Amino acid sequence: MSRKQQLHRPGPPPGPPGDDTGCTVLHVDMDAFFVSVELLEQPELRGRPVVVGGAGPRGVVAAASYEVRAFGVHSAMPMSRARRLCPQAVVLPPRHDKYAAVSAGVMEIFRSITPSVEPLALDEAFLDVAGALRRLGRPAEIGRMIREQVSEQQGITCSVGIASTKFVAKLASTRCKPDGLLVVPADKVVDFLHPLPVAALWGVGERTERILQRLGLHTVGDLAGTPIDTLRREIGEAMGRHLHDLAWGRDPRSVTAGVPDKSIGAEETFDHDIADPEAIRRELLRLSDRVGARLRDSGQAGRTVAVKLRRADFTTITRARTLGEPTDLARDLYATACALYEASGLEGVPLRLVGVRMENLAPSGTMPRQLALGEPETGWRQAEAAMDRAARRFGAGAVRPAALVRADRERDNRHGRETPDDH
Repeated sequence: MSRKQQLHRPGPPPGPPGDDTGCTVLHVDMDAFFVSVELLEQPELRGRPVVVGGAGPRGVVAAASYEVRAFGVHSAMPMSRARRLCPQAVVLPPRHDKYAAVSAGVMEIFRSITPSVEPLALDEAFLDVAGALRRLGRPAEIGRMIREQVSEQQGITCSVGIASTKFVAKLASTRCKPDGLLVVPADKVVDFLHPLPVAALWGVGERTERILQRLGLHTVGDLAGTPIDTLRREIGEAMGRHLHDLAWGRDPRSVTAGVPDKSIGAEETFDHDIADPEAIRRELLRLSDRVGARLRDSGQAGRTVAVKLRRADFTTITRARTLGEPTDLARDLYATACALYEASGLEGVPLRLVGVRMENLAPSGTMPRQLALGEPETGWRQAEAAMDRAARRFGAGAVRPAALVRADRERDNRHGRETPDDH
């Protein structure tokens, strides 16, 4: 849970939904998404404090169950601090491929309701249901339908905020967590907003919050009643106008469907700095495999491969190369990532983080691919497609490059863990 989310009391407010006339914007947010997905396969952990994230000394909390949040644990917190706050917490490693698969199912439910879906992340999206009212009923009825379908089809819960604007709908979904639905009537927006702390407004970070509190502005209502010239002078022209508009519920942005990802990437922070070039290449292979799968799952391909390399002193460099033609293959990603690493001058230098990213994306069907002379009809593309099918049927990691299988076995042997045979 982020700093802003902690400012709102969790739990759906009592009473029936308010008047949803004109409230065609929905914000749907999965509840403790990563944890909820893990509990599908480990139901015995329900009701216990559970954290998803890296377990090493540099691990970070990626998601926290509501039980562990009661101890002050929240996402983006260092895992070392989370363990101190809640020593009895169960820590599970993240499985991003699994989360992506469940997310795809959730987004499919949304798009069966309306084509106007704007995903914000794997676990949340805006929907504009104005075109679905005659077919499916009022906004609150559609919200209830979405919650039922997500629960029945995916086995997890979500919270739905319904309002006339995106900003208020997102606040409403946060306010009714977990597993709730909240309508903010169009004529009650100001009443809903003004008691909230100023940090609830989009754009108010810790620095801006300190400035506003120094001015005696602690609630959204306090800010709304402040002359806009004062806000402009203290926090800048653009920010002053932006926050003043939000404080009065003015948010002209519409739901934008089909906004494509600008890039798709993955990165890994090591428990201990790694200098061995072969170990770095194996990690580049692991990350390239993950990014390639995400590209194919999203139906996109890209032309620019970038690597991110962070030294032990936190100095970070990025290197990128644009390919001659688009690709969604992990093999191409890996070859280019290795070349960029070798040209970086950091071979043999201890690294604490590496990342691989594909940029310059477009739908894979719109990107022509030139076959090389003598290229066989079957090859890497078919092999990676087969890996995708195996992952969908048997779970992420069911099929992996041989180099990663060997490396994982060696690691498990060093730690005295049993590794099942791979078939």
